[in-house]
Amino acid sequence: MKKVFQFLIVKSVGCYINLLSYIAPKKAFALAYKLFSEPRKGKIKPNAVPKTLQKAEQETHIHNQHQFQTYKWNGNEDVILLIHGWESNASRWKKLLNHLKKTGKTIIAIDGPAHGMSSGKEFNVPTYAEYIDKIVQKYNPKIVIGHSIGGNAIAYFQAHYNHNFEKIVLLGAPSDFKVILDNYIKMLSLNKRVHQSLIDYTKQRFKVTIEDFSAAKFMKDSKISGLIAHDVHDTVVLFEEGKKISNAWKAAEFVETKGLGHSMHDAYLYQTIVDFIQ
Repeated sequence: MKKVFQFLIVKSVGCYINLLSYIAPKKAFALAYKLFSEPRKGKIKPNAVPKTLQKAEQETHIHNQHQFQTYKWNGNEDVILLIHGWESNASRWKKLLNHLKKTGKTIIAIDGPAHGMSSGKEFNVPTYAEYIDKIVQKYNPKIVIGHSIGGNAIAYFQAHYNHNFEKIVLLGAPSDFKVILDNYIKMLSLNKRVHQSLIDYTKQRFKVTIEDFSAAKFMKDSKISGLIAHDVHDTVVLFEEGKKISNAWKAAEFVETKGLGHSMHDAYLYQTIVDFIQ
């Protein structure tokens, strides 16, 4: 019953946006973009920081109008950077951290735009890449690990900032922004007017077409050593998305998992990541 109720709400919102697109197209776009780019969960209240993050060295960074948070677990001079996905935060790495600490390396995790204790209400990959760049400039990480849209942000960063990572790990990462947008349009049953306005806005603001906004294209012919893991039962980011990236990025090894879903939490997989890093 709850799922039916949620489905009816989603469709009602879509109908309202479609109607609004004929009466007030700018307002229709604004509402459609807000629902698409504003996370509904993943924030951390200052008085409710997860224990995993309490044990880390916390730092707040300022970038343009943005404020974002990082967490550091000190080790040797080699740095591993962790990039979480949509409606999540740095605490999602709790289980992997226990494995990574055994490498002796310093570990840094970022709270993405509008997530965790970072500021803002809007999430987008180019801004996330700016956060990554600021941390890369300061700490020069050699290894970066991303989950879900965080993996897409890493690919975008690599294509636009060209940092010399030694190894990249992508877990359940989507490839094509077009697929993400199309799924959103389908979920709300939005009309072509709204769909086109979102496409045009993406091109105007981020200077890239949705067809070229692709992790597979960003990583094509990259010589960086990579590990891509994707679960065949992932219902959030389909398995085919991981294969797209793998087919384009010849220097990366592809790991197919079963039964992990989108979270990709698994001790054996985490040990595989550690072995790849080492």
